[in-house]
Amino acid sequence: MPIKQNGSVNDWNPTNPAFDPDEPMQVGGQAIIEGVMMRAKGMIATAVRKPDGSIVVKKEEFHSFIERHPRLNLPVLRGAIGLIEMMYIGIKTLNYSAEVAMEDTSDAPHAAETSKSGTLDLALLATLVFAFALGIGVFFFLPLFIATTLFRIEQQPLLFNFVAGGIRIAILLAYLYSISLMKGVHRIFEYHGAEHKAVYTFEQNAPLEVRSAMRFTRFHPRCGTSFVLLVMFVAIILFSVLDAGVLFITGTLSLSLRLATHIPFIPVVGGLSYEVLKFSARHVASPIGRMIAAPGLWLQKITTKEPDESQMEVSLAAIRAALRIDETPSAAKMSSAASVN
Repeated sequence: MPIKQNGSVNDWNPTNPAFDPDEPMQVGGQAIIEGVMMRAKGMIATAVRKPDGSIVVKKEEFHSFIERHPRLNLPVLRGAIGLIEMMYIGIKTLNYSAEVAMEDTSDAPHAAETSKSGTLDLALLATLVFAFALGIGVFFFLPLFIATTLFRIEQQPLLFNFVAGGIRIAILLAYLYSISLMKGVHRIFEYHGAEHKAVYTFEQNAPLEVRSAMRFTRFHPRCGTSFVLLVMFVAIILFSVLDAGVLFITGTLSLSLRLATHIPFIPVVGGLSYEVLKFSARHVASPIGRMIAAPGLWLQKITTKEPDESQMEVSLAAIRAALRIDETPSAAKMSSAASVN
């Protein structure tokens, strides 16, 4: 099987006993400050490069809200719940990585204790609420306001939402491109590329080693970037249908009415987008799967950069810890026996 550095997505390798192609959401991650967080079944592992050059790995057993409440494992609902849950974990992990990346070696125990404090949990919750409110303001209110103010199409649901959606995507592209020019963010995007390469290495049953991982593509269809873009496309369709229904009932549409009806449906948009992402991951080799994944893969040209070997080392430390590969002889044997085709 060819391994591509750039271009289309590799086919899943069905020979990996740890990876079920029918359940492709088993391993995922997030780039953080000087490190990577990886999530596997029952475990979250965070690896961060410290100022002294060493790598600190933090492991936490984790069972999602849906796993603990299986009755809620319903289409759309599970995606909405998972989105909020991963936002919280992402912010918490970013804060932890910032502490480790900037601390002195002697402060390591203090950082670990701080991350467990109730005060920090409350601050993280407040940050999550603020981030969610800011996202609504920038990516929902502002496009609706611009489309309503500059164009006289507010009574045309489909056209209006296509214009608002286009504005929303333009804001996203401008934001991502501008922050990618910042040195610190550019480095996080390099870790983002390392995270994708590590996930591909696992999915292709290759050795979780720097040399083999560096050969894989940095573009992955299950990326959070792809998810954000899917949210925007799904929002165009769902809000067009919603506006058509509101227009039929009320006879008119306004900015205030749109805000009142769109905002409550944001979790639904997130849940539907999750299902679409899951579908595309399962059918990544099919024409429709590639079509769904393509915009997100294009966008990753901005949000991922080629990592160096030291960054790849950190990412592999995270995924090995998340998969518990070093905990059991059988798992370690499986990894060492794997080969690149």
